[in-house]
Amino acid sequence: MVTDQSGQDGKCLWRKRLKLRRNLGSDRNAQTDLSQKLSICSKLCFAIGGAPKEVAASATAFFLQIYLLDVAQINPFQASMVLFIGKVWGAVNDPVVGFFITKSRWTKIGRLMPWMLGCTPFLVVSYVCLWFVPPFISGRFVWYLGFYCLYQTLITCFHVPYSALTMFLSTDQKERDSATAYRMTMEVLGTLLGAAIQGQIVASAHTLKHCPTHNVSAGYLGNSSGAEVVESVVRVQAYLSQAVSVWAPGWQLRCAWKEGRFKKKRKKRKAVIFCEFNLIQSNFVLFCTYAADLKDHFQNIVLTILVSAVVSIPLWQWFLERFGKKTAAFCGITWIMPFTMMLVFIPNVVVAYVVAVSSGLSVAASLLLPWSMLPDVVDDFRLANPYCKGHEAIFYSFYVFFTKFAAGISLGVSTLCLEFAGYDTGACKQPEPVVYTLKLLMGATPVAFIIVGLLILLLYPISEDVRRRNKLCLEELRCVEIINRHLREKL
Repeated sequence: MVTDQSGQDGKCLWRKRLKLRRNLGSDRNAQTDLSQKLSICSKLCFAIGGAPKEVAASATAFFLQIYLLDVAQINPFQASMVLFIGKVWGAVNDPVVGFFITKSRWTKIGRLMPWMLGCTPFLVVSYVCLWFVPPFISGRFVWYLGFYCLYQTLITCFHVPYSALTMFLSTDQKERDSATAYRMTMEVLGTLLGAAIQGQIVASAHTLKHCPTHNVSAGYLGNSSGAEVVESVVRVQAYLSQAVSVWAPGWQLRCAWKEGRFKKKRKKRKAVIFCEFNLIQSNFVLFCTYAADLKDHFQNIVLTILVSAVVSIPLWQWFLERFGKKTAAFCGITWIMPFTMMLVFIPNVVVAYVVAVSSGLSVAASLLLPWSMLPDVVDDFRLANPYCKGHEAIFYSFYVFFTKFAAGISLGVSTLCLEFAGYDTGACKQPEPVVYTLKLLMGATPVAFIIVGLLILLLYPISEDVRRRNKLCLEELRCVEIINRHLREKL
């Protein structure tokens, strides 16, 4: 009798499941409406939030090294320690922040928004202080180290939740890829804006004021040449950098509120690849100034690279959809190799601009492709561990951790190499060992890192076939979750 009753209960349960599966259309449409088409407005609102962060990040990436050496007048060893410790500190903070985000509770504006909104005002202050020359000399190393570490901590508190927001925009892979392309376009535009504003300031302060004497062929000038003039220029530089930094994070406050809407929709519908780029980025200004005799052009060359990158991001988006992400990553990363070597061996203006346009293609690929591949990794983990949820921030934080860690090592070691080569802080011309070291840091070293990165990329297991299989399996998994939820509600 008990068996019969259990058998009838089993049939009843089976019929209810079948009925729910047949009537799932409305619920499935509600659940997958978010997973299908995102409006252009939604993608733009998401993408704009990352632009101001890149304004500040590009300024520090391109010009902080030369600022510390030639404007703040700290020695190369101290500058290398500031860059290395700051980057490593920021890298260590990434998984820590990611862990605490996963433990955060949902609020009226989401689980990620409070982190972004809360850190922004303090981020403004730390960034302003980073570009201010204090009146004392002996404690400048501590000043810049402290504020650079604080800046890295606060930028982590913004960047990790912001990047993890990609997983909450849509469950459809193509829509997430498209949103990532929008985001990368806006972030490169932010990088372009930061390089344009800060680059013009650094160019005028360093090239025009710091070295007023153009006839330096007989030798290189020491620290005493133009030091007083540089100190007077720092005031203007600090004022303009404050204007940039105050405007930029304020924009973040406006755009960050969009997560509440995405979260409500969801509830209603119940890093080696980057190492070589950071190495080139941080040493590019020094290379143009001291090794290639392009100090009057470096800011325009930087802008040319970034404009080329902005224009080529849609091209790489089409390429990855047509040929796959792994193939696109190979093509994009290897593209820069011959051009970096060309600039080292033929350092003239025409070649520099040709290299800049070509390098922009590789820069766009190195920015877009890893971020487009990361959601696929999260999906693959989700499928392998169906009962493990809410770990998106952990994946994004560890990705940022490894890229920052690699960048910190490359920046610290490269600046330390300049110290060993005899870099003369504040000089208008550097000794030959420094010039040779800069050529190695711009040519052979990045190529070696690229080759290592490509060998690692060969082991990347998520092909296009695997990605399509994961998409189908995840759709079925979400369907089963809806059925189980309805059964719990109705039984």
